Amino acid sequence: MGNHRRRRAEERFFKALMIIATGIVMGSLLLIVGTIVVKGFPALNLDMITKTPKGGYYLGKEGGILNAILGSLYLAGGATLLAFLLSLPLALFLDMETRSKSGAALRVRFALDVLWGIPSIVYGAFGFLIMALVGLRASLLAGIIIVALLELPIMARSMDEVVRLVPAALKDASASLGATRLETAVRVVLRQCLPGLLTAVLIAFGRGVGDAASVLFTAGFTDSLPTSLFQPAATLPLAIFFQLGTPFPEVRARAYASAAVLTLIILIVSLAARWLSRKLKKHTIQ
Repeated sequence: MGNHRRRRAEERFFKALMIIATGIVMGSLLLIVGTIVVKGFPALNLDMITKTPKGGYYLGKEGGILNAILGSLYLAGGATLLAFLLSLPLALFLDMETRSKSGAALRVRFALDVLWGIPSIVYGAFGFLIMALVGLRASLLAGIIIVALLELPIMARSMDEVVRLVPAALKDASASLGATRLETAVRVVLRQCLPGLLTAVLIAFGRGVGDAASVLFTAGFTDSLPTSLFQPAATLPLAIFFQLGTPFPEVRARAYASAAVLTLIILIVSLAARWLSRKLKKHTIQ
């Protein structure tokens, strides 16, 4: 009887905890989105998303943030592609090492977990130090490399967890038919966990497009559209930062409008991830 009451009390406690946590998360989301919508939408117009800044834009004059929108997409797109090319082989390596019960997989996972927890400003400072050593100036290329390093542990660990969910029996069946470890990884494991891999890529892209600290010293900032990898590139997070730092209420309102554009991009990426994940899941073995 006593144990029954204790279990019911524990169940009620954790249920209340879950409701509170869910309420905090949903409330925070609504508060952030509501603030952006209320303060940003009145300042949002077609010129703002189709034009580059004119002279004195950050003092309240004409122009837009097209340079920051395209700069963010170039930077996050390039970084995500680079991180993907490194993360996928790493996730497959970890899967093969885990099956062979090697200690290497444990050490690599620990290193990725540590890298995941490092603040993005540290990546920016590291990138700035390397750039100073090799004489590289702030550019789109430098920003892509640093953001790729930021995304790498996120994407690699996410892919690693997805690959580990593939049933061992499926891999054993492939091996029993004479497939090599590489053939099993590419033709069986990748096909089975394709929805999860895609989700990992888009989550990393969302992280990259919204980060400001890592590109502050590496990608620089410019009012022009980048036409080369070796030119500096503007990003939306830094555009928001600069606009919020001005004493002009009109420019600060544009910062909230820029935040609305950034939130919309991330929302589209998240919805695309869910839609593609559902579509690709139909072609996997349940």
